[in-house]
Amino acid sequence: MTKTVRGALLGAVFVTASGAALCSGTAWAATIKVGVIAPFSGPFATAGQTFKQGIEIYQAQHGKTVGGDTIEFVYKDLDQANPAQSKALAQELIVKEKVGYLAGFFFTPDALAVAPLIDEANIPCVIFNAATSAITEKSPRYVRTSFTLWQNTVPLAEHMAKQGIKKVVTAVSDYGPGIDGETAFKQTFEKGGGQVVDSIRMPLKSTDFAPFMQRIKDSGAEAIYAFLPAGPTTLGFAKAFSDTGLKAAGIKFFGPGDITQEPDLPALGDAAVGITTTFNYSQAHDSDMNRQLLAKAKELFGSSDLVTFSTVGAYDGTHVIYKMVEATGGKPDGLKAVEAVKGMAWESPRGPLKIDPNSRHVTQTIYLRATERKDGKLQNTEIASFPDQPDYGYKGGK
Repeated sequence: MTKTVRGALLGAVFVTASGAALCSGTAWAATIKVGVIAPFSGPFATAGQTFKQGIEIYQAQHGKTVGGDTIEFVYKDLDQANPAQSKALAQELIVKEKVGYLAGFFFTPDALAVAPLIDEANIPCVIFNAATSAITEKSPRYVRTSFTLWQNTVPLAEHMAKQGIKKVVTAVSDYGPGIDGETAFKQTFEKGGGQVVDSIRMPLKSTDFAPFMQRIKDSGAEAIYAFLPAGPTTLGFAKAFSDTGLKAAGIKFFGPGDITQEPDLPALGDAAVGITTTFNYSQAHDSDMNRQLLAKAKELFGSSDLVTFSTVGAYDGTHVIYKMVEATGGKPDGLKAVEAVKGMAWESPRGPLKIDPNSRHVTQTIYLRATERKDGKLQNTEIASFPDQPDYGYKGGK
């Protein structure tokens, strides 16, 4: 990065917190902008919508100010995984919009692309979704409030081994989180005495899953472990599993909860019934905070149907940003802001969370869920819980 660009970045962040400030002694009053990069159009638009709803629910419950500072969110659309465009949008947010924080990021490559910028500008980046373990190793200014594939997969693989399942096929999207999920599953399941008889990696933009279903059928596996990013790809894969007869043949379907996120359940229909997942959130989670979240979503948006894991990722990410602003008095200091939330613990609509001081990723309860119909509506019913799950993939895995 050139000295000119570096100076513009650093200057922009300073202006963000101080240019609009009304200083009286040590008191500050500013508008602090948070730039959110996510898909707000295209096939993954629901993800951006859930980010925005999570932020708006949090602000409706907690207000839009921290101390004397107003927190304003600025949204930029990135309709699909595109690291170059992600970096360009981040630079625009920092230089032109003068944001003091970055947030969002549905896909891992887009999150990784901004590491040089947040380091140059010394601003924090709070990840609402992107789930590859290595992300937080690329900059000390990343904090993640979602999950990782290792975190969800290790307890699932252990559970499957304990159920006596011996032969499994892994089928994952061929990018960072998918490879993390495949690695985590294989290491954990084989340690428990099971065998991965085939490992299928599918292009991220796959739409025709029939050839993969034939490989699964031919493998002799008792079950599959599948990960695809939430959205059209998961819908297509789960429907193909049912339509090609694998479900009827008795092959069991396991995976992280992206497969059965709540907004997709009506479209999946009966194809979703019987899928077993592990995840960090379900609308059916039994807690007062979750009921309050769902009630506020219905009040603000007319329905709570879109509330899902990415909603709570953004909701909790907003909470972390508020705490960062509080800890720094609104002044621009990315490293100080991140340092302030290391070890931070709080109660979320999904359960207890704590930011690990080393990985800067949330330690949380992972829930074993079964997708079923209840009162005529599909839901992910929590049937077991695994408390205090770390990111097992941090710095190379178990």
